[in-house]
Amino acid sequence: MNLLTLEHFSGCLNEPFVTQLDGVSLEFVLVEARPIETKANNTVRRPFSLLFRNSAAVLFPQKIYPMHHARVGEVGIFLVPIAYEKAGFLYQAVFN
Repeated sequence: MNLLTLEHFSGCLNEPFVTQLDGVSLEFVLVEARPIETKANNTVRRPFSLLFRNSAAVLFPQKIYPMHHARVGEVGIFLVPIAYEKAGFLYQAVFN
């Protein structure tokens, strides 16, 4: 299995990642992909953070969501709700 890196996601900004929840298709739009600074030199990959926005009026719980994207493919992403904006709830995923 290859580790996901920031490069897998950086070209997918403002594009939807789709998941199924109780038979309903949900879109989480990738709105930010950025590196996380670290002092460690022996990391297997550079840590990074992703922010997704979902426009539903419902707050979804933190958990691993099986996401699908045309270029990235199928991947489980642990999303944590972190904020609410007019456009919807923001969810963060951290890869370290």
